[in-house]
Amino acid sequence: MPLDQIAFDFDSPPVVREQEPQPVAVKKAAASKPKTDNRKPTRGRMALKDMDAGIDLIEVPEDEELFQKMYYSMREVSGMFKVNQSLIRFWENEFDILKPRKNGKGDRLFRPEDVKNLKMIYHLLRERKYTIEGAREFLKNNKKADEKFAMIESLKKLKGFLLELKAGL
Repeated sequence: MPLDQIAFDFDSPPVVREQEPQPVAVKKAAASKPKTDNRKPTRGRMALKDMDAGIDLIEVPEDEELFQKMYYSMREVSGMFKVNQSLIRFWENEFDILKPRKNGKGDRLFRPEDVKNLKMIYHLLRERKYTIEGAREFLKNNKKADEKFAMIESLKKLKGFLLELKAGL
């Protein structure tokens, strides 16, 4: 097979090909096309509307069922509240009423009282939109906060019952 020799002519001017100009409307349409990135952000603070949507999803059992076990693991507690385990560890550092026991390995074991306190903290922070400092002050200044919270919970149960009754009519 014979080889072709390539020769370059450096004395002649280079050949420039002209591109067809695109209409301006096409360029603007391509530039203004919205992104369709539907990924949910995985870092940062949760939006308030997402926080409101998750309030009804907590699955803390009733007192009779809650007090059947002596201890709950961190995984069980975070599953009840549908939050990350790191958030519960953060709340433990911020609030003095949370004192879970730790075993030899360092695993946190929550008593039913701790779960009830977490439920009150969750109510203050997520439902009533208190700040961490505001919730801490509320718990420190209101000695009867437990009673008020119990009353709110019973009123919520009554409201739920009445709504079910209304839907059944």
